[in-house]
Amino acid sequence: MRMLVLLTTVVVAAVGVSACQGGHGHEKEWTAEEVKELERKWGFEYAFSGIGSFAHLKHVKCLTTPSERFDIGIIGVPFDTATTYRPGARFGPRAIRQASSRQTSFRGFNPRANINPYQNWATILDCGDIPVSPMDNAVALAQMTAAFVELGQRGTVSPLLQKPKLITLGGDHSLALPALRALRQIHGRPLRVLHFDAHLDTWHPDKYPSAWPSDQAHFNHGSMFWLAGNEGLLANASAAPSVHAGLRTRLSGDDWDDFDDDTRQNWLRLSADDIDDMGTSGIIKTILDSFAPAAEGDPQDPVYLSVDIDVLDPAFAPGTGTPEPGGWTTRELIRILRGIESLNIVGADVVEVAPAYQGAGEETALAGAQVVYEILSSMVKKGMHEMGKTGGGGGGGHDEL
Repeated sequence: MRMLVLLTTVVVAAVGVSACQGGHGHEKEWTAEEVKELERKWGFEYAFSGIGSFAHLKHVKCLTTPSERFDIGIIGVPFDTATTYRPGARFGPRAIRQASSRQTSFRGFNPRANINPYQNWATILDCGDIPVSPMDNAVALAQMTAAFVELGQRGTVSPLLQKPKLITLGGDHSLALPALRALRQIHGRPLRVLHFDAHLDTWHPDKYPSAWPSDQAHFNHGSMFWLAGNEGLLANASAAPSVHAGLRTRLSGDDWDDFDDDTRQNWLRLSADDIDDMGTSGIIKTILDSFAPAAEGDPQDPVYLSVDIDVLDPAFAPGTGTPEPGGWTTRELIRILRGIESLNIVGADVVEVAPAYQGAGEETALAGAQVVYEILSSMVKKGMHEMGKTGGGGGGGHDEL
């Protein structure tokens, strides 16, 4: 008798569900009000729930969904086979996304920037990852370049931008080369770079000596800006240098040749120690002065912002491939990033997060996620400035680039 009652209950429940759905071939047509009610009841996500997209943003495989437009895209590049010391940054995009879980649109207001980047004019998507080969760096470089070009030429949602902007989650730092190749093609002019890092990354490939040389070995995470300069991707006017900030690297040989070569490549250097004498305000002023237009009223140069997490001291970011003692604190870096929000950032990356070397508290990935949040805030706030507004909303006009 109990089995009969149970079977009867199951049958009745199934009939009820079928009736509610209209039966096979007669799917219920939902009204906008009903869908809105479903979203109200079930759409909320706590920080610890949901699929692991960056900051709980809508996730779209943008490379295979060309109809999905966006203004700012978060794109992962799980690539680390151009490293010279500790690998593991291929897991950086996943770690940064996981560490961004407490960033949500309903609690995303940035007091330092006075905006919520997730509730503003920009449509921001998590565009997934570029499927990069871990077995052939030549193929990987071609893949990354093609993907950056493809995404950078997509249409935007807001009329404010003519081209979408990408923030890349690395991956090792070599990904900056394909990103710059794409931006040079998309914008039709060389770019300037603001580079936060413990290391120069402008080393001539011969500074990595080997009895077994190869052209492909030139592509590594310490020479990509040297390659970019030689390919004409970077501005070479002496009045328009690119800038390193946070340097504390050891140099080759027994002299200053690395710095001399860096200067010849049109870079300005700010060391990590400079913050002791100049403070964060002095670092900010030096950067802004370096990127200021030649004359008042001139358009701003396009700037690529590249943040190697090892710019931070290993006490704050041990989870990285080439840690260097004596770096900046996370708070100092955030303060500097907030101070340079007026720059014309057309693309950015946060690289070299290697979670295998961080502690259980995810301090390195958390720092990386916070840096992405600050860059997003700056991009959105810059757009608001272009609209001539101090608060949210949409508007007309176009970014110069």
